[in-house]
Amino acid sequence: MATTTLPAAQQPGLPSGPTGAAPPGGTGRRVLRELRRDIGAVLSTAFLALIVVMALCAPLISTLTGHGPDTFDSAAVDKDLGGLPKGSLGGISGDHWLGVEPQNGRDILVRIAYGARISLLIAVSATVLTTVIGVVLGLLAGFYGRWVDQVISRLMDFLMAFPALIFMIAVLSALPAGNRPVLLVIVLSGFGWPYLARVVRGQTLTLTGREFVEAARASGAGSRALIFAEILPNLRSTIIVMTTLAVPGYIGTEAGLSFLGVGVTPPTASWGQMIANSVSWYQVDPMYFVIPGAFLFGTVLSLTVVGDRLRHALDAGEAS
Repeated sequence: MATTTLPAAQQPGLPSGPTGAAPPGGTGRRVLRELRRDIGAVLSTAFLALIVVMALCAPLISTLTGHGPDTFDSAAVDKDLGGLPKGSLGGISGDHWLGVEPQNGRDILVRIAYGARISLLIAVSATVLTTVIGVVLGLLAGFYGRWVDQVISRLMDFLMAFPALIFMIAVLSALPAGNRPVLLVIVLSGFGWPYLARVVRGQTLTLTGREFVEAARASGAGSRALIFAEILPNLRSTIIVMTTLAVPGYIGTEAGLSFLGVGVTPPTASWGQMIANSVSWYQVDPMYFVIPGAFLFGTVLSLTVVGDRLRHALDAGEAS
């Protein structure tokens, strides 16, 4: 059933979730064409591709360099200088392409690659779980209304009223250290889903009263068909953009929690943990901070740029 053009979303800056005018394949090709024309999107995508390759090939990088993520190299540090890396720029050399950590001589490139695995795994897993919970509960609240909407909306208000970071720190501090990545995914998703659910609920309320939904209801379509065949496809753009923008937020949050000591626990490599360990070495070995900090900054910035350009491309297509 062809749908009619929808009004703009109630949330500023988010796509309105359009229309059955163009097939999904055509929309995808148009969005890709728009992104290819944007130099910022191209550069950001290239950097993200590099990070993904590093994460997937972390064992191969470890093999090529001859250093494991937890392998100490006492020959790469100068014990007479308190464990500072030998050579300039934090020990960068043919043997250690991005230098080594002070005191223990662990290879920074290898730990960056393994840290990328942890950051991406936690961020993507939390985003998927957040999206599933947020979309399902938002659809239920917006479509059924009444007591269903009241219960879900009050739960959203309750969770959004918490200062999330403080309560994440408190919850993670009280939980056992074992299987920390899984706990991080659960905690991040538990505090993150209400923001997507609120947007989905608002747009579902608008869509439920549209003519194409009423026509489908009049033709005998059940609640499941109305939700999944009529309403959900029109939320596609909103869901894509919000999930794209959620990933960098979760990467930054995971790094922040690891920096504070309640995230990923040693000896597992983590960018936030590496930055935390570099605090006492700022003045004598700034590269120990600069390199993991640059990777974290570049990854979050690239994901944000791609998400923002994707939003603009989808908005431009809906406006036309």
